[in-house]
Amino acid sequence: MSSREELNATAPEKESSTPNRDLLTDHDTIAAVATPSGSGGVGIVRLSGSRAIDIARHISSRPTFDERVAHHTRFLDKKGSVIDDGLVIVFVAPRSFTGQDCVELQGHGGPIVLAQLLRRCLDLGARQARPGEFSERAFLNNKIDLVQAEAIADLIAANTEMAAKQAQASLSGVFSDSVHAISRDITALRVYVEAALDFPEEDVDFLSDGQVTGTLQDIITAVDALLGRAREGALVQTGATLVLAGKPNAGKSSLLNALSGDDVAIVTEIPGTTRDLLKETVTLAGIPFQLIDTAGLRYSDDPIEQEGVRRAEKAINQADITLQILDDSEDPISTPVNPAPNTLLIFNKIDLSGRPPGVFKQDGIDAVALSARSGEGIDALKATLLKKLGLRDDSENRFSARERHIQALEDTFASLDACQARFSVSGAGELLAEDLKAAHDLLGTITGTLSNDALLGEIFSSFCIGK
Repeated sequence: MSSREELNATAPEKESSTPNRDLLTDHDTIAAVATPSGSGGVGIVRLSGSRAIDIARHISSRPTFDERVAHHTRFLDKKGSVIDDGLVIVFVAPRSFTGQDCVELQGHGGPIVLAQLLRRCLDLGARQARPGEFSERAFLNNKIDLVQAEAIADLIAANTEMAAKQAQASLSGVFSDSVHAISRDITALRVYVEAALDFPEEDVDFLSDGQVTGTLQDIITAVDALLGRAREGALVQTGATLVLAGKPNAGKSSLLNALSGDDVAIVTEIPGTTRDLLKETVTLAGIPFQLIDTAGLRYSDDPIEQEGVRRAEKAINQADITLQILDDSEDPISTPVNPAPNTLLIFNKIDLSGRPPGVFKQDGIDAVALSARSGEGIDALKATLLKKLGLRDDSENRFSARERHIQALEDTFASLDACQARFSVSGAGELLAEDLKAAHDLLGTITGTLSNDALLGEIFSSFCIGK
């Protein structure tokens, strides 16, 4: 009898490699290596689906398993030869990550051993999981919402402690709870408006008594506050680009070294030492910054230096913040005539000029006086960078967020704002009810209460296989 015949001969046929998501919870069993590629002390093959436990029985030397107990066993191939020696843990539906029967086969972390284990699972009727399919099934089975599913990927990809902390906050429901709270408020207002339309009182106009406009304004304020927190969270996940620009010998490379805490840039008294973009990633207050040191901005007949200046100007136009560095020991200081957006003036070399360190305004532009050489004013610069990016000092309430979340909140805010303006002019309850429904649907796309296959495919395809 073949390997597949070893199992239930009447088992349902496997689905195609791209099954309809509505059918995933009832049909094929998936399998994948859940640990990173390469060699390691422990490797895990994960199974999920109605046949997961049956497959584990045929692979293991044990006939039965207790739920959520690590059983020592030998993993066998179809001839009964030992593949590996390890542990089997069974999670019975619905008490599992995916909401289905799940099994973890934990063996030694060699790629050959894991490949053999996975191949044995596939021979017994499982299918290779698509990227993120375990998390997708957890979402489809209402174990997690879409924000929490994305937080899993963000937690895996986190490159700073702050990013990991934020992802964990989203995974625990901090972001989702805020979205649900606003959704409940919109629903309550919709109920009030619909009731006023369906059961009008002869003498009282409930839609003009001030309660509707007051509640609507409270909802708009809550959306705006959540949008600000989401922008902070997204920034911590993706980081910010910080470009250092200025004339030769203004101290760009010295400031790059001061911020990075290392001599990553060559510092000399010779103008034009930096001719190309020099990039370094540093973490300031938990935020990853990509620092870009540029060529000195000046006219030159040297074609190499001209190309460096061209690249510097391009980087400035794409930066989140541009540090326009000026030599404070020169007299006079010339402020840029047309500074780039989000420009921060840096008056460097105050150890030579005698200017006190700190933050001030120069011709209406934010400025910081510092010495890259001595370190005076560097802390003031870091604090100003966070403020300029719109980040608060309090990081306890942050959560991870993505660009699609920000876009959905921006659209919700715009929808509610337009709704408020229309209602103040028309006072029409029917239009208000429709506008509130539209805003409610926009919020639903964040957590996945309103979603489509295309969106799910885009999100989960970015996950690693086995998660």
